[in-house]
Amino acid sequence: MNNDSALQRKSLSEVHSSVLTDRKGWSKLFAFLGPAYLVSVGYMDPGNWATDIAGGSKFGYTLIWVLLMSNLMALLLQSLSARLGIVRQLDLAQASRSTYHPVVNFALWILAEIAIAACDLAEVLGMAIGLQLLFGLPLIWGVSLTVLDTLLLLVLQSYGMRKIEAFIIALVAIIGGAFLIEMILAKPALGELAEGFIPAIPNDEALYIAIGIIGATVMPHNLYLHSSLVQTRRFDQTEKGIWTAIKYNFIDSAIALNAAFFVNAAILVLAASTFFKAGMSDVVDIQEAYKFLTPLLGTNWASMLFGIALIAAGQSSTITGTLAGQIVMEGYLNLRIAPWLRRLITRLIAIIPAYIVILVYGEGETGALLVFSQVVLSLQLGFAVIPLIHFNSDKEKMGQYVIKPWVKMAAWIIAIIIVSLNVKLVYQEIDGWLTDAGEYAWIVWSTAIPVCIAAFGLLLYITFKPIIEKRTAEKAAKIPHGTAKAIDDIAKPEYKRIAVCVDFSKVDSLAIGNALAQGGKDARYLLIHVVETAGALVYGSDIADLESAKDHAALNNYKNQIIEKGYQAELKIGFGKPGQCIPEMVKDYQADLLVMGAHGHRFFKDLIFGTTLDTVRHRVNIPILIVKENKQ
Repeated sequence: MNNDSALQRKSLSEVHSSVLTDRKGWSKLFAFLGPAYLVSVGYMDPGNWATDIAGGSKFGYTLIWVLLMSNLMALLLQSLSARLGIVRQLDLAQASRSTYHPVVNFALWILAEIAIAACDLAEVLGMAIGLQLLFGLPLIWGVSLTVLDTLLLLVLQSYGMRKIEAFIIALVAIIGGAFLIEMILAKPALGELAEGFIPAIPNDEALYIAIGIIGATVMPHNLYLHSSLVQTRRFDQTEKGIWTAIKYNFIDSAIALNAAFFVNAAILVLAASTFFKAGMSDVVDIQEAYKFLTPLLGTNWASMLFGIALIAAGQSSTITGTLAGQIVMEGYLNLRIAPWLRRLITRLIAIIPAYIVILVYGEGETGALLVFSQVVLSLQLGFAVIPLIHFNSDKEKMGQYVIKPWVKMAAWIIAIIIVSLNVKLVYQEIDGWLTDAGEYAWIVWSTAIPVCIAAFGLLLYITFKPIIEKRTAEKAAKIPHGTAKAIDDIAKPEYKRIAVCVDFSKVDSLAIGNALAQGGKDARYLLIHVVETAGALVYGSDIADLESAKDHAALNNYKNQIIEKGYQAELKIGFGKPGQCIPEMVKDYQADLLVMGAHGHRFFKDLIFGTTLDTVRHRVNIPILIVKENKQ
């Protein structure tokens, strides 16, 4: 099985293109609505509750600006994730697999799995705490019972994606309704609430909680999830159809994520207007919040609604966690296992640390574990966000759907903020560990520090890989001069069969014009184009996607224009790696000259400046004419 065989199957193949969108007006919009709601539950899971309660009780309304900033970050990044899935029909894991070395992909898979396990840990604890609060079930039993909800997704999947989305939307409505009532009961101070939107970080503890809020809001596994879920819609693979899908999915994201922001803000405001106002800054976990809400707000409904919303949040999050785990494993490893087994493994990984904390440290430490799980999520963000930005900025792969410069700049600012905060947090934590370890500091030096260095090296690699490739290409372009040789017989070469590589850029006319000048009307010409999309690498000539069809039509247009001018022309489209396809087509045609353009898709830049040129040069035994556009 080859390295790209993971792309032979569609992402979430059992529901891929299962939702029809060939409608009009509002019906068409409603057909697209849904994927972002599944994503949004990750923004209001129990992990968010822990960080929001801790932030509100300790610092009042001060950190609400972090929630707003996180929501704006989430909206931009999720829209990029949806765009990737719509345009390239690949999820983030599949796109990474087609881009990076297998070793890099394996490392990214490990980090993604850690993020999913951390998210699942929050879901396990949230469900268990909700069951304990409402029904008095011991926490350890509640954690054990969460294994059973692995069956829920299997039942829902048998009814189709729309039923899953309807179930999730119902749970989100329960959560939103519960907190709307809680907000009415809490009566927050609107003036102080408005001041909370002014950015401020009072101390290092606030920074820790702020990073936890970002990790709980912008979740790495949601980026993988969204890029796959948008592919459940079947829409026209035309320019208009793709732009329509991008527009409607952005609307879907805006509505769903704003609902998630309301829930998160409501939790923080609830904690600020009750616990912080009462001087109870030590209320940092969900159990204490549940216990004190009734006396502070004067009604049993306050605690009851809180518990109901908590169970709804935990149950909705568990479904999306399953789907994200399936997407990550299939995309990175080309490994597909039974959904129930995949879910069971993920759930068991999450249950183990929950068991350890409850049995060793007691139920009182579950709140700290929830916050820690969200900080772990935030630490994984850079490894998902940076590739996502690169993929959406790739003009060759995204074509006219590539993101605009201002969107790219905003995305990089978000990435820099996330990475900078995480680097500072890691430095503070490592420094604290070294201080606390004393004479055993060598353990930290031999374990945690090497892991952090390796992770930082991986982050640098995926960040600067495009820059490194560009500089390598420029270095290869510097061809050294040789010594002068005696020129004996000078005869004008006659070319009868000329192959011309085209890429549908401005340089094509120069390449074709130079080729015609070399051979005249007595020669025959073969127009060559190579489709090197991920699908073409796997399916070869059997691919039937939009890009291949457009390329064939454009190539045929060139051929007809040349024939109309009195020349003899043919065309040939290759599928796969240019370094392999071009020499094969040139040899089959028995060409005696190959003409290439120097600009256009990245393929042609690589061809002129990088390894593709070397491959072609060593595999053909004919002259190669390189034509470069004059930009004066």
